[in-house]
Amino acid sequence: MFVQISKEEYQREISKKAWYQTNNIIWTIIFLYPIFSIVDFIFANSIWLQFFIIRIITVMIIYGLNAFFQSRKYNYRTLLHITFFLLSVTSAILCNIVNIQQATTYYLIFATIILFLNLQVFWEPIHSIIQTLIALLLLAVFYNVLNEYSLDLVISNGGQMFFIIAFISCLIPNARYKVIARDVRSQILIEKSNEQLKEQNHDINEKNNIIDSQYEQLRKLDDQKNSFINIAGHDLKNLIGSIVMSNNMLREEDYRLSADQKDYTSYIAESADKMQYMLNKLMDVKEIESPEMKFNMEIFDINTEVIHIYKGLIETAQMKNIHLIDNILKLPLHVKLDKVFVGQVFQNLLSNSIKFSQTNNNIKIVTSLQRQKFVFEIIDEGVAIGQEELDMMFNKLKTLNDASGTIESKLGLGLSIAKLMTKELGGELSYRSDDNGNYFRVEFYVIN
Repeated sequence: MFVQISKEEYQREISKKAWYQTNNIIWTIIFLYPIFSIVDFIFANSIWLQFFIIRIITVMIIYGLNAFFQSRKYNYRTLLHITFFLLSVTSAILCNIVNIQQATTYYLIFATIILFLNLQVFWEPIHSIIQTLIALLLLAVFYNVLNEYSLDLVISNGGQMFFIIAFISCLIPNARYKVIARDVRSQILIEKSNEQLKEQNHDINEKNNIIDSQYEQLRKLDDQKNSFINIAGHDLKNLIGSIVMSNNMLREEDYRLSADQKDYTSYIAESADKMQYMLNKLMDVKEIESPEMKFNMEIFDINTEVIHIYKGLIETAQMKNIHLIDNILKLPLHVKLDKVFVGQVFQNLLSNSIKFSQTNNNIKIVTSLQRQKFVFEIIDEGVAIGQEELDMMFNKLKTLNDASGTIESKLGLGLSIAKLMTKELGGELSYRSDDNGNYFRVEFYVIN
């Protein structure tokens, strides 16, 4: 998360912090400065009342200036400079008019005021240095005007301590300013980060609401799908039952049928059994939606199954004047797979190849044994379907239509099912479509 602080934001927060510290200083002075008259009463009894009035007037001026500066939104530094100056004037006068025995007390009070301001003030350290120099200048001026003692005597009676405390305290604002400025920046970063997190949380909640809404729509569609499967499955069972019953009636009177017709009835019966088997599998909606579909694994000669599929599609190919070239191994190769679904894989691949191939085209059906694997290949050297369209047909279950409208509609559903079934049965299916035509390849492990 990247948070950027503008110069205006930073200055605004710095100003707020500075005014907060300034208010602390001003109100502390307003409440405590008049109390210093107790010290005057003890150590300078003859003038304590006059200076009590001066202190009251000073805090009233400071209070009025504070209200004025805040209402006009003037720079807080100017207010602090004036406050510092007023306190320095009164303190410098007291340090030079009291008896030399009490001078140490008043120099310590003056140094304490400077130390307090430097401990609380939030400004650049140069301002504290300036005010300390002004304090020294005021002490020098009032020393020449009001003081009757020698300079050495004044320095030894509190002046030296004042100089040390005043100048050491000037080091405090530098570190304090850096620390507070860093804290202000950190506070801004935290606040802005929190705002961004709130916005992101709001966006996430909105997206979650959208997801919930879409999930509800998908759930309804899923219910509709299940309902459709149940209805369609029930109707298909009735149709298959009618086909089986009609075919059985024909086979009961096989003495009237020719040899070819008997072959056709056998083919119909076998196809009906396969359809019934697949329909029973697909009707189990829970099984379809489970991570793994249960297969009826059996050992069989896979080349025999390929030959069976090949012969069943010869007439379909001849109707389009497409020549199927048989390069199927006559050597038995045994596998342990679901015979019906494996046959469906070959059926889908070959029937789609015939469907998408051009008239007067040749399609080779090749089987081989390579590194303990049975390999089934379809080689179509005609017009290429296109690699991108094949990718969609095998992976997206989408309807693809050729822009010219002259090629048949490419549903791709059968190819997607073939790829899914091959993977579920532990095999591999690959394909390509380029300038050399279209190529499909299926591999399954054979049994030793």
